Amino acid sequence: MFLIPFNFDVPGFRRIDGPPRSSYADKSSNTDSKNPTFCEESNRMPSTPFDEFQQTLEKSGVEAALDKLAQTLQAQRNYHDLFDARLMQSRHRLGLNPSQSTTLDELDPPLRDKMEAAYLDACREVGKLLLGQGRIREGWMYLRPVGESNVVAQELAAVEPTDENVEEIIEVALHEGVAPAHGFRLVLGRYGTCNAITMFEQSMRAKPIKQQREVAGILVRHLHADLLANLRSYVEQREGSEPAEKTITELVADRDWLFGQGSYHIDTSHLNSVTRISLLTDDPEVQKLAVDMTEYGRRLDRQFQYQGEEPFADVYPTHAMYLRALLGINIEEALDFFRKKAEETNIEENGTGPAEVYISLLARLGQYDKAIDETVRLIPQGAHTVGYAPSLLELSNSGREYARLARISRERNDLIGFATGLMQERLAKAK
Repeated sequence: MFLIPFNFDVPGFRRIDGPPRSSYADKSSNTDSKNPTFCEESNRMPSTPFDEFQQTLEKSGVEAALDKLAQTLQAQRNYHDLFDARLMQSRHRLGLNPSQSTTLDELDPPLRDKMEAAYLDACREVGKLLLGQGRIREGWMYLRPVGESNVVAQELAAVEPTDENVEEIIEVALHEGVAPAHGFRLVLGRYGTCNAITMFEQSMRAKPIKQQREVAGILVRHLHADLLANLRSYVEQREGSEPAEKTITELVADRDWLFGQGSYHIDTSHLNSVTRISLLTDDPEVQKLAVDMTEYGRRLDRQFQYQGEEPFADVYPTHAMYLRALLGINIEEALDFFRKKAEETNIEENGTGPAEVYISLLARLGQYDKAIDETVRLIPQGAHTVGYAPSLLELSNSGREYARLARISRERNDLIGFATGLMQERLAKAK
């Protein structure tokens, strides 16, 4: 990054000199000769930032000159160079050569800490200024080292999305993980449901589960609202009055004609995808909306009943069963169904997916003891898992079953798991 030295001939800058003094003198002959002040002002060249810096340096010293430099660069909105100026100021105040770029590793610890703090302050200031100008990607370049994602999220929320900056906002908010929900809403609003689903599958699966759940909720609410509005409009056109029903389930219950001749009222591939994604949410209100959509999906013509993967081969009824169990409805029926699916699956041929779905349901219902038992029973040690279910360590932490973790790990010749279980048990008893 460019650093401005203290000599007047600043590299990277070109000084534009004014006309020769003789040209001013020639024009001054037409002025009042009794007014010498006017002639002196006419002969004076306009002051430039270069002149002002030099004059301040000569009259007031280095600190004042650097202050003047920073003020000038901020007024010019030259924020990249302002960053360099802030570092120069910090170096000078710490007794270092302002124009010599010294790495932090070269400084002694006390001085290194102070310079690092100054560096982060400069990053924070310049990053916020750039965000305020709508220069999102540039601003994030400075704000990333600061590590204050919540602050950056607030700044991003205040930036008005435009055709020029919306891609940068999405990049930082969604792909960089600063504010996934904000970025996803922009994708949904600007590019539609299809692109939003694709973005979820490509970008959100690697994000923390809390962020996945929040974004999944946005997607479920959006599609449910679209489907409900479409159905109400269609029924009103057919029946001549606005329907009294408020849910999808109520609307489709006694209206089989809605599905006649392969009719549908929402993109069926979108409905299938969002139904799958809905399993992530832990918000009961969103779960109810997802169940409501499955009542529509299960009535669609067979050509739109896309085959899912076990244990969700029959997509809409099985997802509804899982979601209803999370809502406290028919829990034993759901556990029995998913347990049988897990037991019927050949893990070597078809993987651990069904077993993990069953174990994840147990865990989400708070049955951690049973989830640990079933993990040991159904998933062989060393089997490659897909990440649906919590690990033994996560289950042990949730259920505070550290002694069991130590015992199981010893039986499995897992020294790390054994050590973790014993240490966690000891720490828990000390509290």
